[in-house]
Amino acid sequence: MSGLPDIGDVQGGHRGPFHTGVQALANRVVAPICFSRVTPFRGITRARIVIRRTIRCTRRGISCQNDNKLSGAGMTLAEWLISLEGTNSGRTLALILAVAAAVLHAVFGALQKGRHDPWLSRGAIDASYFLMALPVALFVVPWPEPHIWLLFAGVMAIHFVYKILQVMSYDRGAYTVVYPVMRGTGPLVTVIAAGLVFQETFNGVQWGGVILLTAAIFSLAAINLRDTPVGRQRLAAGLVLAFLTGIMVATYTTFDAYVIRQASNPFTVVFWFYVVDGILFPFIALRHYLRLEKKPPLPGLTLRGIIGALVAFGSFSSIMIATLLDKVGEAAVLRETSVVFAALIGWIFLKEQVGPLRALLMAVIAGGAVLVEFGG
Repeated sequence: MSGLPDIGDVQGGHRGPFHTGVQALANRVVAPICFSRVTPFRGITRARIVIRRTIRCTRRGISCQNDNKLSGAGMTLAEWLISLEGTNSGRTLALILAVAAAVLHAVFGALQKGRHDPWLSRGAIDASYFLMALPVALFVVPWPEPHIWLLFAGVMAIHFVYKILQVMSYDRGAYTVVYPVMRGTGPLVTVIAAGLVFQETFNGVQWGGVILLTAAIFSLAAINLRDTPVGRQRLAAGLVLAFLTGIMVATYTTFDAYVIRQASNPFTVVFWFYVVDGILFPFIALRHYLRLEKKPPLPGLTLRGIIGALVAFGSFSSIMIATLLDKVGEAAVLRETSVVFAALIGWIFLKEQVGPLRALLMAVIAGGAVLVEFGG
């Protein structure tokens, strides 16, 4: 990449004219170009890694050692992740993280729809991961660059709307019905959005997998709807809210992927995400709690919040990093296999009946995800 100094030229403790020039280039020219727009995943090159590392070094006033392979003991975890973008190793890691996010998201959803009021459960979880992430965000990871703060405002707004819709749908519909609708809407919309924002493309086999997975998830919701004794009018409102929640799932998945690709350190986005995302909803939950005539015991709610926060850390962090390493659409589709894991959790731990038709649909969902991941 002509015009950009090699990282090895910025070394030693002396800050001469060249060092000053590199810092000016990084702060005034390179940073706005690299971080003010989306870089399509397939276009990522070593130059992007070099630029990011150069910016970090020059802003901190430290030396950058020459390392053409960007590997070895001097490489941070963030640099290692960035170096995996566009590689087979990165794709494999993204696959593992997306499946892990699916498992954890099924557990996370079950925690919210347990015996506690979903408004209180969500508030306890948000408050817990806010308190857990705050010290790390303040004292461990680098602070966000100025333009990231503006993006965090979008993150806060999108996730707040998502959580309000999600809790309202849980409040009105059976979990086994509304949860598949939420998760079934997300993949198709995310794949379309990722194509528009990140210029991602799917071939015919992958599109077939997306449609297969989405149809199977909605079929699973229909079967659960048939067997649910909840009032139809109330459940209809829950289904509409679940569909809108699915739209917001696709929105936050795409936007979060955009944000993490704009930061020089992905862990800055991950930990500050929990801080920003955990601010508002605890106050909504507190207001709801004070209005209840029969208030639930706080120890049980607090424990649920802490467990839910730990699960959320694993779930949301995994999917954000997966969308950094690989296609956003593929990661989103794999995550929505969470409906399979949710059914397995109900079958194994809650002794719920699955039946041959549900088992078949679960296999179709898994097959659709396989087509998306390996059909490209």
